[in-house]
Amino acid sequence: MAKHLIPEGNIEPVDLREALEERYLAYALSTIMHRALPDVRDGLKPVHRRLLFAMRQLRLDPGSGFKKSARVVGDVIGKYHPHGDQSVYDALVRLAQEFAVRYPLIDGQGNFGNIDGDNPAAMRYTEARMTEVARLLLEGIDEDAVDFRDTYDGTEREPVVLPGAFPNLLANGSSGIAVGMATNIPPHNVAEICDAALHLIKTPKARVETLVDLIPGPDLPTGGIIVEPRANIIEAYRTGRGSFRVRARWQAEDQGRGTWAVIITEIPYQVQKARLIEKIAELMEAKKLPLVADIRDESAEDIRVVIEPKSRTVDPALMMESLFRLTDLETRIPLNLNVLSNGLVPRVMGLGEVINEWLAHRRDVLIRRTKFRLGEIAHRLEVLEGYLVAYLNLDMVIKIIRTEDEPKPVLMKTFKLTDVQAEAILNMRLRSLRKLEEFEIRGEHDTLSKEQKSLNALMKSEEKQWEAIAGQIREVKKAFGPNTELGKRRTTFGEAPEHGEEEIQTAMVEREPITVVVSDKGWIRAMKGHEIDRATLAFKTDDSLRAAIEAETTDKIIVASTGGRFYTLAAEKLPGGRGHGEPIKLMVDMEAAEDVVAVFVHDPERKLLVVSTEGRGFIVPEAEVLANTRKGKQVMTVSPPEEMRLAVPAKGDTVAMLGENRKLLIFPRDQIPEMSRGKGVRLQKYKDGGAADARIFNKADGLTWSDSSGREFNRPLSELKDWVGERAQAGRLPPQGFPRHGKFSR
Repeated sequence: MAKHLIPEGNIEPVDLREALEERYLAYALSTIMHRALPDVRDGLKPVHRRLLFAMRQLRLDPGSGFKKSARVVGDVIGKYHPHGDQSVYDALVRLAQEFAVRYPLIDGQGNFGNIDGDNPAAMRYTEARMTEVARLLLEGIDEDAVDFRDTYDGTEREPVVLPGAFPNLLANGSSGIAVGMATNIPPHNVAEICDAALHLIKTPKARVETLVDLIPGPDLPTGGIIVEPRANIIEAYRTGRGSFRVRARWQAEDQGRGTWAVIITEIPYQVQKARLIEKIAELMEAKKLPLVADIRDESAEDIRVVIEPKSRTVDPALMMESLFRLTDLETRIPLNLNVLSNGLVPRVMGLGEVINEWLAHRRDVLIRRTKFRLGEIAHRLEVLEGYLVAYLNLDMVIKIIRTEDEPKPVLMKTFKLTDVQAEAILNMRLRSLRKLEEFEIRGEHDTLSKEQKSLNALMKSEEKQWEAIAGQIREVKKAFGPNTELGKRRTTFGEAPEHGEEEIQTAMVEREPITVVVSDKGWIRAMKGHEIDRATLAFKTDDSLRAAIEAETTDKIIVASTGGRFYTLAAEKLPGGRGHGEPIKLMVDMEAAEDVVAVFVHDPERKLLVVSTEGRGFIVPEAEVLANTRKGKQVMTVSPPEEMRLAVPAKGDTVAMLGENRKLLIFPRDQIPEMSRGKGVRLQKYKDGGAADARIFNKADGLTWSDSSGREFNRPLSELKDWVGERAQAGRLPPQGFPRHGKFSR
């Protein structure tokens, strides 16, 4: 039945792939050209350009009265921009927000939103007019400075680009997502841009390093501190791609009685204050900010966020470093200088290219405005010459006008006037006759002739053109210089404090006492507190307690394996003590054939003695065994069947080595080399078996060991002279009373 509804002859076969490609390309080009990317010349997207032009047509100049935003939006969508009214109003609002735009283009009256992220009032309640910046962007638009084109419905004309006497692209920045490309340009300081532009007029191919001396980095509306290295900034401006690390501005404020609080006065660009505080509160609730006790917002017109520490002994810089790591108090501001070159070609430019294209546009505008002015002068001079003829022959002119039916051709023939001159005389009002004095006419003629001569000289000299442009740029710099309230730099530069990664990580963990329980089969767990009853600890079948280590949640737990590798576990991430824990081998990338040699709390100030089954060993600083990945860190080089057997604290001046053959050897510690990785040297010689145990002690304290029942025994070195020798000797059987289990402790 539906078949008969389709008229015959109206069916055209279309290749689906070609149709999709054609339509998607059209959509992509429309998005790139007419929506998402700004023009490098005036720094505006079409919606912003149309907003400013519509406001000019409504005569909403800086000194005029305000008009309802709804009136502006209505004109924009009705005449120039056939899109939704809300999207156009959102664009208008952003141009008026001092925290969003470095140099606002619109002066808003009413509720235009705030830095907390609150929405503005509806367009029927707010009013708007242009700022001085917008006036500069439009300056000369009635003087043929730019091209115009038909609007979408052909009933109006709109500018293709604005004259742009203000370097808006870099000064206010831009952001947008097109199809297959995007742009992100942070705001900069206009006085610095003017300095760079003046330098480029003299040296068009200036090095980017020189430009960065003049424009050291973005100048954001909300201030903050840029902590990006200069080398990275130079590279970002050279390539047009990069990012800038920005931090909130803060200071420690004395609260009396030895207490203090951190006061945040500036937050990073495009961060909503209310959401930021909410995020910090969530992290405090989750116990991820253990150094922070409280946060409150005391902001009025200026930002004032108060952060109180858990204790007065907390280092403010360390507390802030933990906040910078986890919150938007530190953000990265992207730079992607992807713009429309000459309004047609999207490409990523470097800093120098962007300013040079703006300068080229300013020269084009200057030439066009000069030509327009020369045309006006030529017309006025022609009219003045006609007026002079009329003044000198006033009675004759009046007689011709009174008596002739067609006075124009008669005037032209009688006085040899041009059409323009005759028309001007005929259109003259009677009241002007009394002003028609030869002296005034000749004075105006001379003034215009001088201006004409000056403008003709300007048209012929490129050097004079650049001098004129430089003068205009200096005027902009004067109006928005560092001495003005709007022009002074808000974002400063600094360096992030040097805090070690471990110190920062520790600051982000709540310090609590725990007992790390390790079983013989390599299962690990963390029990809360230190005073635990070891007799009540439960283990899997055929498993038992190997070690119970007192630690804190901020500690690092070191695991040494028979393969000579050391692995690092974060104490706060260990499984809880309710179950049996987890196998260490699942928590790190340990080979299946390897086993755990030792587990202990990391002490970066300590040193370790590592010993292999063959009796080789060396001393390694414990700071060198800390691993950053699951793969661990290879410290002792062993070749199967040799394995690492021991990793014991190296605290003392004397070494006691015990072999599996139960022979004991004592020698000075300084005979063992200190290194960060290797096989080591021979510590004790064995005919059968290998190393069983080792201990480093102070000879003044004597050698201590314990028996199977836990009783401790101590022998002074004077009673152990028979066992004292040199490294790599075999030693002899231990003294009477040494435990049968063949180790110093059990």
